Amino acid sequence: MYDLRFFRTRLGHAAMVSVAAMVTFIAFQGQAPANPPAPPISGFAQVELA
Repeated sequence: MYDLRFFRTRLGHAAMVSVAAMVTFIAFQGQAPANPPAPPISGFAQVELA
């Protein structure tokens, strides 16, 4: 599909950088803990606006 000449071009370099960025993002995303959202602070009065 792609040959070595393509990856020597400027577009080929951009494609390799893009793929590397996506792989890095996915790798770091898998390591991040999934924190649930914090519950609302109950010390404040809640007012419903009509």
